[in-house]
Amino acid sequence: MFRLSDFNYHGKTVFLRADLNSPVKDGRIISDARFQAVLPTIRHLLEEGAKLVIGTHQSKPYKGDYITTEQHAEILSDLLGQEVEYVEDIFGKYARERIKALKPGEALILENLRFAAEEVKSKPIEDCEKTFFVRKLAPLLDYVVNDAFAAAHRSQPSLVGFARLKPMIMGYLMESEVEALTKAYETGENPRVYVLGGAKVDDSLRVAENVLKSGRADLILTGGLVGQVFTLAKGFHLGDSNLEFMAKKGLLEMVNQAEDILNEFYPYVRTPVDFAVDYKGERVEVDLLSDEKWLFDEYPI
Repeated sequence: MFRLSDFNYHGKTVFLRADLNSPVKDGRIISDARFQAVLPTIRHLLEEGAKLVIGTHQSKPYKGDYITTEQHAEILSDLLGQEVEYVEDIFGKYARERIKALKPGEALILENLRFAAEEVKSKPIEDCEKTFFVRKLAPLLDYVVNDAFAAAHRSQPSLVGFARLKPMIMGYLMESEVEALTKAYETGENPRVYVLGGAKVDDSLRVAENVLKSGRADLILTGGLVGQVFTLAKGFHLGDSNLEFMAKKGLLEMVNQAEDILNEFYPYVRTPVDFAVDYKGERVEVDLLSDEKWLFDEYPI
């Protein structure tokens, strides 16, 4: 991929794929961390005179935090000190008209990209190129900048659909993350320790298997839901309330895969020795081998 410094953006229409997917409480975004992360890229493009079209997703269909990008526009406007127009459209006539109306140094943000059915599923790049999203917007764009590192593993129209049609450029966030990953993945220094956690268990299992089989990891520390899945794979019981929650999330289906990884690399995958629960308003850390394990039956981790 190209770097931001490789091109002159003055008067050029640039599509910036960001990942502004943020936590929401009571219908309001409660963290601007991901906005702050892409500000250097946005500021650079606007200062260079780009006509900036920002695209992001927010959550998934039917989830409580699946909202429009109107708040995203407000937050960006406040952080930048200039208006970022909220366009209640993705690739339709109205969106295309607003893109054409942009002047150098102006920015707009499209509606939540996942409001378009094409953006919800991952497909090969050939299929992504044929989507209405790509075919409608490509003629209006000069450059495409990808700063959506957290979503970069997905093969979806806004992320890969323009890759063979327009110059694809790394934003500053993407560039820094790629450099860090390259250093971690290719270094000959030891020990190489990976910390895997969070809610995307399927991705973490694939990463664990990859780096262990390729000899690029000496140790993997697990936490969050990833740690819980591996803990179940080791034969520990995490209580009825947690099993019910994990079943709803489809995580119990991944226990066998985690067990296969442990069978081959058991000494190199470490799991938590205790988990915390909210017991009567207080944080209580429960050792897996203690008599307090009964708390897991009633209180989720």
